[in-house]
Amino acid sequence: MTALAHSVAATPLLRMRGIEKRFGATVALRGVELEVLPGSVHALIGENGAGKSTLMKTLSGACPPDAGTMELGGEPFVPTNPLHARALGVCMIYQELALAPDLSVMENILLGIEPTRGPFIRWGQLRDTAQHALREVGLPDLAPETRLGDLPVAQQQLVEIARAVAGGCRILVLDEPTSSLTRRDVEQLFALVRRLRDRGIAIIYISHALEEVSALCDRFTVLRDGETVGHGRVGEVSVDRIITLMVGRDVGELYPRSVRTPGEVILELDQLAGVTLPHSASLTLRRGEVVGIAGLIGAGRTEMVRTLFGLNPVRQGTVRVGLHRGPATPRQRWSQGLGLVSEDRKQEGLAQSLSIADNLTLTRLGGLGPWGVVRPSRQREACRPWIDSFPIKCRDAGQPVQDLSGGNQQKVAIARLLHHDAEVLLLDEPTRGIDVGSKAQIYRLIDALARGDERAGRAPKAILVISSYLPELLGICDRIAVMARGVLGPTRPVGEWTEHSLMLEATRQNEPHLESTPLAGGSPPPPSPSSP
Repeated sequence: MTALAHSVAATPLLRMRGIEKRFGATVALRGVELEVLPGSVHALIGENGAGKSTLMKTLSGACPPDAGTMELGGEPFVPTNPLHARALGVCMIYQELALAPDLSVMENILLGIEPTRGPFIRWGQLRDTAQHALREVGLPDLAPETRLGDLPVAQQQLVEIARAVAGGCRILVLDEPTSSLTRRDVEQLFALVRRLRDRGIAIIYISHALEEVSALCDRFTVLRDGETVGHGRVGEVSVDRIITLMVGRDVGELYPRSVRTPGEVILELDQLAGVTLPHSASLTLRRGEVVGIAGLIGAGRTEMVRTLFGLNPVRQGTVRVGLHRGPATPRQRWSQGLGLVSEDRKQEGLAQSLSIADNLTLTRLGGLGPWGVVRPSRQREACRPWIDSFPIKCRDAGQPVQDLSGGNQQKVAIARLLHHDAEVLLLDEPTRGIDVGSKAQIYRLIDALARGDERAGRAPKAILVISSYLPELLGICDRIAVMARGVLGPTRPVGEWTEHSLMLEATRQNEPHLESTPLAGGSPPPPSPSSP
C-alpha cells in the first residue's frame, strides 16, 4: 500500500476544532474546523483576508486562539510559541523566508537546536546532521559551510525545509512557496513535497494558484471570512466549484474578453537595450489592445519595462510615447501618459505606511486644494469613485495601505494610474500573490479599460502586461511576445500560442553571445533570428 493510499484511511494527524480569534472588534476566525491526514498534501485555500494566515499562526504557536481546541497525533496540542510548536513537530515556512543570510547553511539548519557539549557547539556533529538534511531535500552537493546569503532564493527555501526536516517535522506548512520560483524550481519543489508526503509527513499547502493545488494536493479546505466553508478531496471537486466557495458567489467568466478595436500606435520600442537587460526589445502597442510579455524569471522582462519607463538607463535604441521620442525620466513618462505598476508593490509600488488616499493621488495632486495645498476632504472625495468602483475593501480612504490585503493593495496601485489618467498602463505581474476573486476583478477592469466607453467619453487604454502565469496571458491578451535571455521575440496573436509553445519559446537556446551580460557602454549583441 502506498503512503497516499494509507493516508486516506488513517486517523487525522491534526485536528483543529472551533478555532476562534479576534483582534479588537475584528473577528478573524469563527469556529474554524481543519483536519489533516498523515502522509498527505492538504491545500488551505481562500481569498486574501479569509483567515488562512491567522489560522496557521495559531497552529504554529505565534497567535494563541481565543477559543477552540487542537490535537496533534491524538494528544492535546497547545504550543506556547513557534519554537515550542517546532519542537512538537509543526514547522511553518512563510513566503518571506525566516533565515539568517550571514550565517552558513549548516548554522541555519540547526539554529536554536545546535548539538553541544557543555557550552561548546559540536561542529562535526552539526555538519553531519546538516549534510543529512540537505540530502533529504535534494541538495547533496551543497557544502554545509556555504554562506546562506550567497544562494539563490529557491535553494534558500530548500534550506529552510531542511531545517524543518532536521528538527523532526511532522507537519510542514508552506505559505505561497512558489511565488518567487522559476518553473524548473517549482518542479523540484513539487518533487520534494511528494517525497516528504511519502515519508508520512503532512504538508499544509497555501496557494492562490489553483492549478498547483490540482497538480499537487490530495485534499482541501476552503476558508471564507474566517469560517470553514468547504472541504474534500481535490479530484472530486471542480476548480469552478472551489472558486465559488472561495468568493461566495459565481465569479462568472474568469477571463472576460470584449470586442476591442485597436487604434493608433501609442507606444513603440525600437531595438531598446539597457545597461544589463534587455539586450534587444522591439514592440508596438496600440490604443485599445492588451499585449502580454511572457518569459522566465531573469529573462529581462521587468528590466525592459523599467528601462522604457526611465527607471533604468537606456544604452541603445529608442522609445516613442505618442509624439515624444527618446529617453525620459519617470516624472516625464508620467506626464507623457505612461503609468507603471511595479512587480514589487511592497518595496516599490506603494508607500506602505501612507494612506490609501495618499497613495492613490500621489502622482496627480493638482485640483486637490488651492495654491498647491492638498485639502484632505478633496483628496478623499477624489478617491471615493475608485474605492467604490473597483471595489477596494477598506474602512475609508485614510486607512494605511499596509493594512489592506494583497488584492486590495494591487487595486490601489492600478487605481493610481487611472486617477492620473494614464493612457498606457504598464502592469508588471499585476495579479501575483492575490486571490482568485481579486484576480477576476482585475481581469474585468483590464478588459473594460482596453475596450473604453464611448458614451462616458472614456477612450480605450493601451495595456502592456508582464506575467509569469501563462493562463492569465492567454486569457486576457490580444497579442503575446516572449522574452528569452534579454531578447524580445515578435508579437503574435494570442490564438497562435499555447502554454507549451510559450514555454518552448521562453526556453529557446539563443546564440552564445547572450550567455553573458553586456557591459555598460559596450556594443549590444545582435538580435536573434526570432526577434523582430
